[in-house]
Amino acid sequence: MLLPVTVLLRRADAAAVIWAALVARSAGHGHRAVAVLVGAPAPTVRGWLRRMSTRLEPVRVHFTVAARRAGVDQPAPDATGDAWRDVVAAVAAAWVAIASRFGSAGLVGTVTAGQVACASSGGRLLSPGWPRLSTPC
Repeated sequence: MLLPVTVLLRRADAAAVIWAALVARSAGHGHRAVAVLVGAPAPTVRGWLRRMSTRLEPVRVHFTVAARRAGVDQPAPDATGDAWRDVVAAVAAAWVAIASRFGSAGLVGTVTAGQVACASSGGRLLSPGWPRLSTPC
Protein backbone atom coordinates (compact mmCIF):
# COMPACT_ATOMS: atom_id res chain seq x y z
CA MET A 1 0.00 0.00 0.00
CA LEU A 2 1.25 3.48 -0.81
CA LEU A 3 0.87 6.10 1.88
CA PRO A 4 0.61 9.81 1.14
CA VAL A 5 3.34 11.99 2.66
CA THR A 6 0.74 13.37 5.05
CA VAL A 7 0.60 10.25 7.23
CA LEU A 8 2.98 7.92 9.01
CA LEU A 9 2.59 4.17 9.08
CA ARG A 10 0.35 2.95 11.92
CA ARG A 11 -0.25 6.46 13.30
CA ALA A 12 -3.70 8.01 13.58
CA ASP A 13 -2.41 11.60 13.63
CA ALA A 14 -1.22 13.52 10.60
CA ALA A 15 2.50 13.62 9.94
CA ALA A 16 2.36 17.43 10.25
CA VAL A 17 1.11 17.13 13.83
CA ILE A 18 3.77 14.59 14.75
CA TRP A 19 6.48 16.67 13.07
CA ALA A 20 5.29 19.78 14.95
CA ALA A 21 5.57 17.80 18.17
CA LEU A 22 9.14 16.75 17.36
CA VAL A 23 10.10 20.32 16.50
CA ALA A 24 8.52 21.60 19.73
CA ARG A 25 10.50 19.02 21.69
CA SER A 26 13.67 20.21 19.96
CA ALA A 27 12.86 23.68 21.28
CA GLY A 28 13.00 22.27 24.80
CA HIS A 29 9.34 21.69 25.58
CA GLY A 30 8.25 18.67 27.61
CA HIS A 31 5.60 16.23 26.46
CA ARG A 32 2.73 17.98 28.27
CA ALA A 33 3.53 21.38 26.78
CA VAL A 34 4.01 19.79 23.36
CA ALA A 35 0.64 18.05 23.69
CA VAL A 36 -1.05 21.39 24.32
CA LEU A 37 0.79 23.00 21.39
CA VAL A 38 -0.22 20.31 18.88
CA GLY A 39 -3.63 19.49 20.33
CA ALA A 40 -2.95 15.81 20.97
CA PRO A 41 -3.31 13.75 24.15
CA ALA A 42 -0.27 13.92 26.42
CA PRO A 43 0.21 10.11 26.56
CA THR A 44 0.21 9.95 22.75
CA VAL A 45 2.79 12.72 22.48
CA ARG A 46 4.88 11.10 25.20
CA GLY A 47 4.91 7.91 23.11
CA TRP A 48 6.04 9.76 19.97
CA LEU A 49 8.82 11.51 21.84
CA ARG A 50 9.97 8.36 23.60
CA ARG A 51 10.12 6.46 20.32
CA MET A 52 12.09 9.22 18.61
CA SER A 53 14.44 9.61 21.58
CA THR A 54 15.63 6.02 21.05
CA ARG A 55 16.83 6.77 17.52
CA LEU A 56 17.95 10.40 17.37
CA GLU A 57 21.46 9.74 16.08
CA PRO A 58 20.50 7.23 13.35
CA VAL A 59 17.73 9.59 12.18
CA ARG A 60 20.15 12.52 12.10
CA VAL A 61 22.61 10.46 10.06
CA HIS A 62 19.86 9.33 7.65
CA PHE A 63 18.74 12.87 6.88
CA THR A 64 22.27 14.27 6.72
CA VAL A 65 23.11 11.61 4.11
CA ALA A 66 19.84 12.34 2.27
CA ALA A 67 20.75 16.05 2.19
CA ARG A 68 24.22 15.31 0.86
CA ARG A 69 22.88 12.95 -1.81
CA ALA A 70 20.12 15.28 -2.97
CA GLY A 71 21.98 18.55 -2.74
CA VAL A 72 24.63 19.99 -4.94
CA ASP A 73 27.29 21.61 -2.77
CA GLN A 74 24.89 21.32 0.17
CA PRO A 75 26.73 22.05 3.42
CA ALA A 76 26.20 19.62 6.27
CA PRO A 77 24.23 21.16 9.13
CA ASP A 78 26.35 22.29 12.06
CA ALA A 79 26.06 20.27 15.26
CA THR A 80 24.24 22.19 17.96
CA GLY A 81 25.15 19.97 20.88
CA ASP A 82 21.52 18.92 21.31
CA ALA A 83 20.43 15.68 19.62
CA TRP A 84 16.84 16.87 19.09
CA ARG A 85 17.90 20.12 17.44
CA ASP A 86 20.45 18.23 15.33
CA VAL A 87 17.70 15.96 13.97
CA VAL A 88 15.51 18.93 13.09
CA ALA A 89 18.48 20.65 11.42
CA ALA A 90 19.28 17.51 9.40
CA VAL A 91 15.68 17.21 8.19
CA ALA A 92 15.69 20.91 7.30
CA ALA A 93 18.92 20.44 5.34
CA ALA A 94 17.39 17.52 3.44
CA TRP A 95 14.27 19.59 2.77
CA VAL A 96 16.29 22.48 1.31
CA ALA A 97 18.49 20.12 -0.73
CA ILE A 98 15.51 18.30 -2.20
CA ALA A 99 13.68 21.53 -2.95
CA SER A 100 16.72 23.11 -4.61
CA ARG A 101 17.51 20.00 -6.62
CA PHE A 102 14.07 18.91 -7.75
CA GLY A 103 11.74 21.84 -7.67
CA SER A 104 13.34 25.22 -7.18
CA ALA A 105 12.45 27.58 -4.37
CA GLY A 106 8.74 27.18 -5.10
CA LEU A 107 8.85 23.63 -3.77
CA VAL A 108 9.89 24.88 -0.33
CA GLY A 109 6.53 26.62 -0.07
CA THR A 110 4.50 23.58 -1.10
CA VAL A 111 6.39 20.67 0.45
CA THR A 112 7.06 20.85 4.17
CA ALA A 113 10.02 19.55 6.13
CA GLY A 114 7.62 17.15 7.84
CA GLN A 115 6.56 15.75 4.47
CA VAL A 116 10.20 15.26 3.50
CA ALA A 117 10.76 13.43 6.81
CA CYS A 118 7.72 11.28 6.14
CA ALA A 119 8.56 10.52 2.51
CA SER A 120 12.24 9.83 3.13
CA SER A 121 11.36 7.41 5.92
CA GLY A 122 8.76 5.68 3.77
CA GLY A 123 6.19 6.63 6.41
CA ARG A 124 8.21 4.76 9.05
CA LEU A 125 9.68 7.71 10.95
CA LEU A 126 8.43 6.26 14.26
CA SER A 127 8.25 2.59 13.23
CA PRO A 128 10.37 -0.14 14.81
CA GLY A 129 13.52 -0.96 12.90
CA TRP A 130 13.80 2.34 11.07
CA PRO A 131 16.22 3.75 10.01
CA ARG A 132 18.63 1.20 8.72
CA LEU A 133 21.82 3.15 8.30
CA SER A 134 23.01 1.05 5.39
CA THR A 135 20.19 2.20 3.08
CA PRO A 136 19.43 5.92 3.47
CA CYS A 137 17.58 7.56 0.62
